Amino acid sequence: MEAIDFFALIHPVLAVVVVFPIIGIVVHFAWQTRQRRLQTSDGNKSTIPPVVGREHVKLGRWLTGSVVGVTLVGLAYAIISKSFIENQLWSKNPTQAILIVLFFGAAITSLGLLYRAREKYWRAIFGTSTGLWLVVIGCQEGVFRRTNEWYWSHYYIGIAAALLMVFSLATVEEIYKDRSNRWRYIHIILNCFALLLFIGQGMTGSRDLFEIAFYKGLAK
Repeated sequence: MEAIDFFALIHPVLAVVVVFPIIGIVVHFAWQTRQRRLQTSDGNKSTIPPVVGREHVKLGRWLTGSVVGVTLVGLAYAIISKSFIENQLWSKNPTQAILIVLFFGAAITSLGLLYRAREKYWRAIFGTSTGLWLVVIGCQEGVFRRTNEWYWSHYYIGIAAALLMVFSLATVEEIYKDRSNRWRYIHIILNCFALLLFIGQGMTGSRDLFEIAFYKGLAK
């Protein structure tokens, strides 16, 4: 295995070891939280401890960070291997290379500020900024997007899942402030859709790893 092959595995390994286990735990706590709310709304005493709600929120915040982080790692590998190493971007166009590095810094900074933001408008600003920088980075040369099959593209599904996680983090405060439960229903619907996207990521990611190995074998 060459060094570049090892770095190619960092993104899927992080997804399997970090992201997907957190998804399972978050889904479990979400179900427990929902069941407890339904039980107590009927006037019954629930055997589910009230701490499940807080744990769901805490792990949901971790999930957003891990999903965005793994997304940035995958994009960084694609851009570095194709543009920086293969096409020698740093020597041919140092201005563009510096801008790409700044894009990554801006995405990480925006996410960090989103975690710290409490006022609604700041959460909207930093959430939008985080999503924007993810899209900008994803548009760089070297990222394989499979645009002709966007509905089955690992890139597009991954970006959509990351954007939904950022949206969930930016709006979590609204769930507890909204007495009409509108934000709660929006949160449930969008994250059920995000769960389907994560399943799609597991399938498309496995497909892409097989394709990379296949075409590298043909090249040899």
